[in-house]
Amino acid sequence: SDAICNFVICNDSSLRSQPIIFNPDFFVEKLRHEKPEVFTELVVSNITRLIDLPGAELAQLMGEEDPKLPGANSTASGFFRSLMSLKRKEKGVVFGSPLTEEGIAQVSQLIEYLHKNLRAEGLFRVPGNSIRQQILKDALNSGTDIDLDSGEFHSNDVATLLKMFLGELPEPLLTHKHFHAHLKIADLTLFDEKGNKTSTPDKERQIEALQLLFLILPAPNRSLLKLLLDLLYQTAKRQDKNKMSAHNLALMFAPHILWPRNVTANDLQENITKLNNGVTFMIKHSQKLFKAPAYIRECARLHYLGSRAHTSKDDLDLLTCPGSKELQPLKSQKRSRLDTCHQEETQQRTEEALKELFRHVHNMPDSAKKKKLIRQFNKHPTALTPGSDVPTSPAPRRTRSRSFSGLIKRKVLGTPIILERKSRDATPEPERVSKENVHLLQKCGSPAHMSQAKLKSLEGRKEESCRRMRARLLSKDSSSL
Repeated sequence: SDAICNFVICNDSSLRSQPIIFNPDFFVEKLRHEKPEVFTELVVSNITRLIDLPGAELAQLMGEEDPKLPGANSTASGFFRSLMSLKRKEKGVVFGSPLTEEGIAQVSQLIEYLHKNLRAEGLFRVPGNSIRQQILKDALNSGTDIDLDSGEFHSNDVATLLKMFLGELPEPLLTHKHFHAHLKIADLTLFDEKGNKTSTPDKERQIEALQLLFLILPAPNRSLLKLLLDLLYQTAKRQDKNKMSAHNLALMFAPHILWPRNVTANDLQENITKLNNGVTFMIKHSQKLFKAPAYIRECARLHYLGSRAHTSKDDLDLLTCPGSKELQPLKSQKRSRLDTCHQEETQQRTEEALKELFRHVHNMPDSAKKKKLIRQFNKHPTALTPGSDVPTSPAPRRTRSRSFSGLIKRKVLGTPIILERKSRDATPEPERVSKENVHLLQKCGSPAHMSQAKLKSLEGRKEESCRRMRARLLSKDSSSL
């Protein structure tokens, strides 16, 4: 615990004394272990955004189909396959076995020793002593403790044995499933202003694609690859002493970590340059390749927290100190304020929509449908009514029929009904008053303020007019006959 750095990632004084491990990929690793299917779908969807993988190659990357590798049907590959099967019959605990955490723990001793001896000229190129290598190999297979600092072994012995371990794995460290994807990454180049492809590598997209591919590697492969690329990166930094550049190291390790098993250089002659350059690129940029892209981190964080607020604390939820409990009320208060603002905004939009709807209904021509809609508005106390402050233009009056039959219906049939309604209602609507009584209403005021005598005189006049109308119609009928 003394080696763990303390990162202050919160202004709360109660948290400053607590040892906090800041891991920016915490939620990424959590999603990988708890929901591997969701994690793989997220990563692969972004890989296909960067590189073009046809259906067959995508199925191979997902493990749905067996990888189709170059030279798989040649006679040479059959010979190498039989030779490798003979070697695996004699496999020990570490060498020739599938990669496991136990094997990585054993091989990590070789990597730690080589970090201390990077100045040897021709490291990884000059072979060591075969007898000392066999002794060291047997010790690793048996699981016995090895003291590499005793001076019994040379750095070239350890470097050669590390390459031997990688070469005897059942499949390359980057796996067969990823082979075609790495070929496509090598073809990622920049575009000019006209959109034409150039020969300049697009380093940003290559780094992003490698970050995504490394995320879906098996956990043991990814762990050992990180240890190995870091060793090669440190070796290339001291090329003035050991004469081993990143390209020279790539020539030594590409057959072990990227080339498919049981193939020869002739099988890969079209792609051998791409593969070697790809490993060179991995060595030079190894310090960036094992970090998840920012958008993958954000998606993983949102999957668990469900908040879009950017925070600088990924691991504060792991702490059980009293100060961490104070963060929860603040979060709930912030959410309640957001909910209140959202409700007010929704209420305001609803009121505006109701105003617009009533304005539209009020401007409709007079009809039964309009009256029905207005009655529905009046049922709700919060809805706007015709007397509200909403500015509305006067509704256009419908032109009534001027035909003779229409006149008879209005005078003979419609008028008594209207008069009966007016006599029953205490406050009749001004719109239902007939045209002949408009001038009387203007003189006398509204029917609610009329005296009983005036109403009787008005009814008498109406009856007299009806009699005259009937007499005129009868006279017209008799003349026609």
